[in-house]
Amino acid sequence: MTPTPTALTGRETERLTRKGLHLAQFTVAYNVIEGAVAITAGLLAGLVSVVGFGIDSAIESVAAVLVGLRLAARLRHGETDEAKERRALRLVAVTFFVLAAYVAFEGVRSLIEGEAPYSSPVSIVLLIASIIVMPLLAAAKKRLALQLGGDRLILADAAETRICVLLSVSTLLGVGLYQLTGAAWLDPVAGFVIAAFAIHEGREAWEGELVEDDDDDD
Repeated sequence: MTPTPTALTGRETERLTRKGLHLAQFTVAYNVIEGAVAITAGLLAGLVSVVGFGIDSAIESVAAVLVGLRLAARLRHGETDEAKERRALRLVAVTFFVLAAYVAFEGVRSLIEGEAPYSSPVSIVLLIASIIVMPLLAAAKKRLALQLGGDRLILADAAETRICVLLSVSTLLGVGLYQLTGAAWLDPVAGFVIAAFAIHEGREAWEGELVEDDDDDD
């Protein structure tokens, strides 16, 4: 159970909110670069899961933009608009469903057509970098959210960043095992895992359960 936080002064709340805005801005910048590299490398190598991972990076950028806009609004107005932040969470949920549909479609197409991906050292390096960076970013977001008294929007953003870690691991396993075994079906299967994560987390984000789960973890 999360301990009850001490009351924050207005200045402390503003400082922490501004820190959250900076984390959101970093998330956008990192994921734009990560997404562009992943999609390019994935398309060149015919790796469905890597393309899906790149699209996920784009989706996380969109989510971080939404979070950043709400935090900037708090700094301007000095208060939280619960209705607008709830709508922002639901927009994030919709983007997860879009990701799931795309990756599932491409995975099925790849299996039917029997496409064999090429090797992609760039993709492997990118995924390893994500596995290193994303857990640190997720932990920083969650720590900040708890300092703000269990901020629902930032907790949800932290959860989405942790999903990126899981997707990185799943995608790396798919790509890595293909390099070792030459089994082309492993890549679309890794893509299906991404789709399953996206559907599950999109549903929880829509219902607000994703945020509640974060609170229960501590």
